[in-house]
Formats: sequence, structure tokens, C-alpha cells
Amino acid sequence: MSPTYPSGRDVLRESVREQRRDVGLGALLASGHQVGEALVPVLIGVVIDRAVTGSDTGALLLWLGVLAVVYVGLALSFRFGAWAGDRSAVRSEHSLRIALVRRVLHPGGGAEDGRLPGALANTATEDAKRVGGVNTAVMYGIASLAGILTCAFVLLRTSVLLGLVVLLGTPVLLWLGHLLSKPLETRSEAEQERAAHASAVAADLVAGLRILKGIGGESAAIDRYRTTSRDSLAATLKAARAQALQSGMVLSLTGGLIALVALVGGRLAAEGSISLGQLVSAVGLALFLVGPLEVLAWVNAELAQGRASAGRVAEVLATPHAVTAGELSLPTEVRGALRLTGVSHGGLREVDLDIAPGELLGVVATDPAHATDLLRCLARRTDPDTGTVELDGVSLRDLDPAEMRTALLVAEHDADLFEGTVRDNVTAAAPEHVDPEPAMTAAGVAQVAQTLPEGEDTAVSERGRSLSGGQRQRVALARALAADRAVLVVHDPTTAVDAVTEAGIATGLREVRKGRTTVLVTTSPALLAVTDRVVLLDGGRVTDTAPHADLIARHETYRAAVLA
Repeated sequence: MSPTYPSGRDVLRESVREQRRDVGLGALLASGHQVGEALVPVLIGVVIDRAVTGSDTGALLLWLGVLAVVYVGLALSFRFGAWAGDRSAVRSEHSLRIALVRRVLHPGGGAEDGRLPGALANTATEDAKRVGGVNTAVMYGIASLAGILTCAFVLLRTSVLLGLVVLLGTPVLLWLGHLLSKPLETRSEAEQERAAHASAVAADLVAGLRILKGIGGESAAIDRYRTTSRDSLAATLKAARAQALQSGMVLSLTGGLIALVALVGGRLAAEGSISLGQLVSAVGLALFLVGPLEVLAWVNAELAQGRASAGRVAEVLATPHAVTAGELSLPTEVRGALRLTGVSHGGLREVDLDIAPGELLGVVATDPAHATDLLRCLARRTDPDTGTVELDGVSLRDLDPAEMRTALLVAEHDADLFEGTVRDNVTAAAPEHVDPEPAMTAAGVAQVAQTLPEGEDTAVSERGRSLSGGQRQRVALARALAADRAVLVVHDPTTAVDAVTEAGIATGLREVRKGRTTVLVTTSPALLAVTDRVVLLDGGRVTDTAPHADLIARHETYRAAVLA
């Protein structure tokens, strides 16, 4: 079943809830720090009234000692409060990143549809970081409110009028700050969208750098990225202007509130309603209010940006799965019988096909798009619009995609390699009991290893870019063979190797897969020649099936597809 769609606010609440212990501890310590900060001007006022005015040295030393203890408490509470807040933010960011990666890698798929890899990476990094930062913002927000309430309480004890100025002015200030954060939230969302798109375009261009250089498309690529980058810059500047406006307005309003407190306190002192020490305390508390009120303005901005990022995170997490898990299980021993009945999807039209256990079948599609549609259905990246695909008599719709892929592996043409050694890549999906050497020999990786500085232990860079195209294909094919699945579907595994190497791979592939079902979706004559039979897909339909040599002899369409 598809997940319930979480709102951005739900993501924020869950982020804080998961780290409530650290947030609570941080808020408690930070609140203690703020209360201590608020008490400092109060204690200074007490020192003035009880020690300085009366020239009492003993009282002066006593209250200075109290101040020293308060400052020690301030230092410790700030240090450990900040530690707890940062810890909660980092943990929340990590849990969100893990949740996003799990969703993207879920066997049911769907999260990557319509999104470039760079955009997903941006969501898992920048957006997750902003949402995690909400924990810190909540902690400091609670602490700032504690400081303001302490300030108001002290001022109420000093003068009801002073206390009311703070108690009534602060909610108005917070409400105005919330209103001012709305444009920032909207522009932050647009900023993140444009930044994610720019990252995605950059990643896309880097991945295809060799191709771009080969066709002389560098200028067009640079122009495309420049346009995208300018759009991202414009969105960032709009968000920055909105944040500057919000911060400036809140700072002005905060200054007005502080000035009002100082003015009222000064008039009360002039009238003799409060003492000199109380006036100093009132002015000190008014100045102290700058800190908490600025923090609350920052909290408003962080929450606005966090809500925008949370919406993007929620959108990925809530993407419906492309396929859902069924309730049936595969037989204990998978024979490898595949049956397609009336399968229609994309360009495929009513495809009927029986593949016997242990058969080595070739599939030739006159339209590459139809080959892709067939692979998507066999890999269960999608379910057919109509018809069924069965493995040993069980419909793939009724299986969990993860369980299905332990028996049926589709190795696509554009499979990427990973950072690590050549051998690490080959054994990435291999069961522990399987010796990878036969697969490496069959795919020609042994020959590749001989040309590399450290043989099979040679490091492979990201996506295998340190290897040539033919070397990458052979390592990817060896990885698929070493996975030792009951059914293996391979798509064009030798397009970048020479004819002699291809012939050797064809022979080795047949040998290493003997007795297990194998489907070669390809137009390579060398590979098709070693198959038991070949199915011709023309116009999205099965038009004929026979050994490779027979189809060459009797089908002009087939000859055009495999000999062109």
C-alpha cells in the first residue's frame, strides 16, 4: 500500500518528537542559561542598592560572589545546552537522510520517477539539514521565552507597568515576526527547488561529460547550466532579501520595545517609584531583551525555511510505490520458468511468451523502446497495463519485489559500477557460497585485470569512470553472473567490446549459465548464435520464434535488426 502523505508540519513534528530527549535537555539547560542571563542585571541592581549606596564592603563581596557563581552556571549551561541542541539536530538530520535513502532504494521504486539524482541528493542533504536544524531552533525558542518570562516577572515585581509592557509587547512582536516570515517561507521553498534543479543539472552534465566532449556539446551544456545557475541565484537572492527584510523589521520592532521599557523605567525612577538599583536593573533587562527577541526572530526564520524543506522531504517520502508487495511467496526451489500472457505496456502489445526452465533465450526488438518496456516488466519496475508475468506459475504482482529479485535479476545495459576494487564490484551481489572466478572468466574480466596496475584489486572510481566502456561492461556482466540468480535477464552486455572478445563472452556466458534460465535482450549476432532460440519482437508483438540461423534465413526484418 502507498504511504500516507505526510505534510511538512508532520515531518517537523516527527523530527522533534524523535529527538525530544535531547531537545528537552537542551531546552532545560538553555533556559537555565537565559534565566541566569536575566538575573545578572537584577543582581547588579541589588549590589547597587545594598552595597554601593550604603558603602557596605561585606555585602559587596557577598553579592559579587553570587555573581561569580551565576557566571559559572551560565558558562556550563550554555556549553552543555548547545551540545544537546547540536546533537539533536545532527541526529534528526541523519534519521531523515536514512529515511530518504531507504525510500529511494525501496524495492517498490517510484521515488526516483520524475526526479534527477542531483535533486534527490539535494533533498537528502540540504533539506534534511534544514529540517534537522528545527530541533535546535525549538530548543533556543523555548529558552528565549523562558528568559523573556523571567524578565517580565522581575519587572512586574519592580513595577506592574514595566512588567505589562514586556508581557503585552512580546506576543505582539512574535505575531508580527510570524507574519513577516511568510514571504521568507515561500521564497525559501522556491530557492531550494531551484538549487536542487541546479545540482541535478550539474550532476547530469558531469555524468555525460565524455559524451558532450565527443559531440562538441560543451558550449550548449555550459549555456544550459549558466541559465539554471542564474535562476537558482535569483531565487536565492529573493530569499535573502526576504530574510533581510524580516530580520530588519523584527530588529526595529525589538528596538522599539526596548526603548519603551527604558522610557517607562526612567520616568518611574524620576518619580521615585523605583530605586536607582531597580532603574539599572530595568535598563539592563531591557538591553537583555535584545538577545531573546533576536533569537525568536531567528527561530521564526528557521521554522519558515524548515517548513519549506520539510515539504520537499515529505514529497519524496510520500511518493507512491511504482509496484506493491503481494502476499504470495516463491517456491523453495525456483525452477526458472517464465511466462508472459497478454502483456501490454508502453509499446508492447499482447505479448505471449513461454520460457522453459534452463533455456537460453534471445530476444530481438526492432524498436529499442520495446526492449526497455519488456525489461521494466520483467524487473518489476512497473506492472503491465494488462496481462501477467509469471515465475514458476506465480504472478510477479503477487510477490514482494525484494523477494522476487532474489530469484530473477535484470541486468540493464546502463548499469553503473561503484567505488571500490574490481573484485568488490563483481562480488557485490554474489552469495557467500558462490565462487566469482567462473563469472569473471566468462565475462572477460580476467583479461581486464591483466591490463590494470593492481589486477582485480585495482580501485574503481565513482561509476567506474576510471575504466573504459568495454571494461565497465565486462565487470557489470561478471557482477550479474556472479549473483547466481535462477533467472538472469541481460540487456546488450557487449556493445562496447570488440568482436573477438564478444565471441569469447558469448561462449563463456552459455557455459556459466548452463541449466539456468537466461534471457539475452540484444541484437548481437555473436550472442544470439549461442542461444537455444530467439524471439522476434516487431511492432511490440511476438512475430516469430526460432533458432538464430533460421530467423536470419527467413526474416528480412530480423536481418535488418541484427546485421545492420
